[in-house]
Amino acid sequence: MGVLSSLSARFQHPAQVVVAGFSLAVAVGTALLALPISTATGESAGWAAALFTSTSAVCVTGLAIVDTESHWSMFGEMVIAGLVQVGGLGIMTMATVFTLLVSRRLGLRARIVVQAETKTLSMSDVRQVIRKVVLFSLFCEAVAATVLTARFMIGYGESFAGALYLGVFHAISAFNDAGFALWPDSLMRFVSDGWICVTVALASILSGLGFPVVFELARSWRHPRRWTILTKITVGVTATLLLLGTLAFLTIEWRNPRTFGPLDDSGKLLAAFFAAVMPRSAGFNTVDISQMYPSSWLTTDLLMFIGGGSAGTAGGIKVTTVGLLAFVVWAELRGESRVHIGHRSLPDTAQRQAVTITALGVAIVGLATYALLALTPYSLDQVLFEVVAAFGTAGLSTGITANLGTAGHLLLVVLMFIGRIGPLTLGSALALNRRTRHYELPEERVIVG
Repeated sequence: MGVLSSLSARFQHPAQVVVAGFSLAVAVGTALLALPISTATGESAGWAAALFTSTSAVCVTGLAIVDTESHWSMFGEMVIAGLVQVGGLGIMTMATVFTLLVSRRLGLRARIVVQAETKTLSMSDVRQVIRKVVLFSLFCEAVAATVLTARFMIGYGESFAGALYLGVFHAISAFNDAGFALWPDSLMRFVSDGWICVTVALASILSGLGFPVVFELARSWRHPRRWTILTKITVGVTATLLLLGTLAFLTIEWRNPRTFGPLDDSGKLLAAFFAAVMPRSAGFNTVDISQMYPSSWLTTDLLMFIGGGSAGTAGGIKVTTVGLLAFVVWAELRGESRVHIGHRSLPDTAQRQAVTITALGVAIVGLATYALLALTPYSLDQVLFEVVAAFGTAGLSTGITANLGTAGHLLLVVLMFIGRIGPLTLGSALALNRRTRHYELPEERVIVG
C-alpha cells in the first residue's frame, strides 16, 4: 500500500489527509534542519529556527528568521529547496506520483484525496492531471534555471558549478512562489537586471495562475470565448492586479530616494512591475521593503491577501475568490436574483465558499494582528504587513521577522500553515462529519445594513 493509501486509511475526510501530509512534511523538514550538518557552523540550529524554516519552505512562504545563505550549509539549503519543491507541488500530488510508479494503479479513495489537493474538476482525469502538473513544473523550472545559470555565468562571472547551483535553487524558489534567496538582501543587487527579474517574475506568474488555468490556456489560448469561468476570472483579475499594482508602486515610489529614486525610468518600471508581482506570493524583493512609504505597504498588504490563482503555488484567498465576490456584489447592486458570469450562472455553493474564505481570512488576519501587537513593540502597519505576508505565504517583510520572539515566530508558523492549506480546507479537515439536512425551515427576512 502506498503512502497516499496509508494516510487515507487513517483519515476519513480528504482534507484531513492534506493537512496530515503537510504536517508530516513540516515535521520531517524540521528534523533534517535541526541536524548539525544542516548549518554552516556544524552546530544544531535549534528547534525554533528549524521549525520556522521548515514551515516556511513547505508552505512556500519565504519568511526567515536566519539568513539562508550564511546560516545554512549546502546540505541545509538543499533540504530547503527540496521542501519548497514538495510544498509547491503538493504533498498529495507527490505521494500520488510515488504510488503510480510503484503500483501502476490508483484507488478510488486515493483519487478523491488527490482531487481535494489538486482541485481538479473531474475525478476521471486525476492521473493525467498529476502527470501534467509534474512535467510542466519540472519543465518550467528547467527553463528558468537555464536562463538564470547563463546570466550568472555571463553577467556576474560565476563558475559553471556555482551558477548552476544558484540557477537551480532560485528557479525552484521562484516557480514555487517560495521567495528563498541565497543573498541577505534577496534580489536587491539585481534591481535593474531584466534577465533575472523578468525570469523570476514570469516563473512566479505562470505558477501562480494555477495548473487548471495554465492547461486550458495551452489548449485554447486563441479562443478566449471558450474559456471556462475559472480561466476568465483568473486571467482577468491577475492582469488587472498586475497593471494596477505596477501603476500604484510607480506613482508612490517614483521619487523615493531610498527605493525607486536612484533608478532610471526603465529601472523604475522594472522595479514597479517586480514589486507588483512578488506580493502575489513569490516573496522576493529588489528594493528595501522597510524603506517603502506606508501607502506602498498597504498596497502590498492588499496584493498579498488576495494572492494568486486556485490550484497553483500562490497563497492568499485567491484571485478567483475576489473575482466571484465582485460579480456577487454587482448582481446584488443590480437587484438580480442570480449571479451570471458571461453566459454562465454561478452556483450558490461557489458564492458561499467565496464569502466563507474571505470572512475567515479577514478574521484570521485580524486576530493574528491583534495578538502580535500585544506580543511585540512594533507599529500596526509593520505587524499587519508581517501577518498578511505569513497568511498569504508571500514571504515579504519590513525587516522585523527575526525580532518577533519565540511566541511571535510560533504565531507566524501557524499563519503560514493555515495560509498554505487554506482556511476552508483546514476547517473541513477539522469537521468530523458533513451533515445533510433533509428538511427546510420557514424563511424570515432580516434587515441587513
